[in-house]
Amino acid sequence: MKTIIMTDTDTFRFNIINSLIQKKVELKYTMKTLNLSRRQVKRIIKRIKEEGTEGVLHKGRGKPSNRTIIKTVRVQTEKLLKERYFDFGPTFASEKLLEEYGIHLSKETVRSIQISLNLRKVRHRKRNGQYHAWRPRKEYSGEMEQFDGSYHHWFEDRSGEYCLLAAIDDATGKITKAVFAQNEGVIAVATFWKEYAEEHGIPKSIYLDKFSTYKVNHMHAVDNYEFLTQFQQMTRRVAITLITAHSPEAKGRIERLFKTLQDRLVKEMRLLGISTPEVGNQFLREVFIPRFNAQFSVVPALEGDMHRKLTVFEQEQLSASFSIQKTRVISNDFCIQFENQWIQLDRIQPTLVCRRDTVMIEKRIDGTLMVKLREKYLVFKILSSRPNKLREKITALTSAPLVRVPHKPKADHPWRNFSPKKLKFATT
Repeated sequence: MKTIIMTDTDTFRFNIINSLIQKKVELKYTMKTLNLSRRQVKRIIKRIKEEGTEGVLHKGRGKPSNRTIIKTVRVQTEKLLKERYFDFGPTFASEKLLEEYGIHLSKETVRSIQISLNLRKVRHRKRNGQYHAWRPRKEYSGEMEQFDGSYHHWFEDRSGEYCLLAAIDDATGKITKAVFAQNEGVIAVATFWKEYAEEHGIPKSIYLDKFSTYKVNHMHAVDNYEFLTQFQQMTRRVAITLITAHSPEAKGRIERLFKTLQDRLVKEMRLLGISTPEVGNQFLREVFIPRFNAQFSVVPALEGDMHRKLTVFEQEQLSASFSIQKTRVISNDFCIQFENQWIQLDRIQPTLVCRRDTVMIEKRIDGTLMVKLREKYLVFKILSSRPNKLREKITALTSAPLVRVPHKPKADHPWRNFSPKKLKFATT
């Protein structure tokens, strides 16, 4: 005698269909109760009449699925996951299997294989009852750029620790620029945004954290210009609004980007054997960023780009705008001390220079120094040691003397034809 194993659902379905066969219920009632179509109900009735109780069971029960992975493909996938993609996430691993080996598996299938190989643990969803409201994206591209730096062993044990400076557009989610740097200091950040302005233009605002490069955390820093950081002064010169986040969650888009890059970018460079920041920057610029933006970017709410293109004057002044500027006072011997260096002003200058004048020292990104007074750049030389005191008395440095050329009237000038005889005097 054949034993049939039926679930509660199968038993319920058999009882309803059997009641229909015995004409105890109507066809319409059966269709609504079992949520089946007329054709499905009639097909089940036919199978029950031919096979008996077994006719209510599904024909695929106990048989392998039509979607079962081929054994050779599964063996190859398991080998690749253990040897080549042992620390890849399910989504990234499925993309690489398709890209490099032509194995088309969904991310959930890859996840289940990784769990079976103990390469990944089952992570349950966090249920702490907390609610975080999502801030809506900006409407226009270039309206706000989220910017931050991430220290990480991006090249793993092939090189040391580097800082990845990155900016992501809030409206589109595109990586607008990313560069490997030594640190998150003012020179590296100024170089980043100077190159950004040359490539894309000036964004309307930048969203960043309270790192010391970007903000002085003092209660009077907003009202006192002396409390502004060098980077805040740079952005003021080019009319960029800085927005400071009070928590990492506030600028979550750039934080999640770094989490993604620490997973995907590190593994991509490992597969290609990239171990230097120079090659890494080239890979970011030419390969990774265009491919990332094509896959993960979104369409902005409104069409338009709020990046302000640089004028010819702004392009010429860009090096000065993104420079470290500090004031110094000219000494009695017309020398200036700056960062343990002695700057000696020349005698001939484009403007009048007096003792105790306050000048502006510009330290450019490339390390060159410029001295500015009354919107004129002064002529100077850097001394190797402290200068000796001058014995001659000089009160001011003047510009080069002008050579005056006497004015010579033209040949047809009225004064050349002047004659006293032609004068007529009125008689009284």
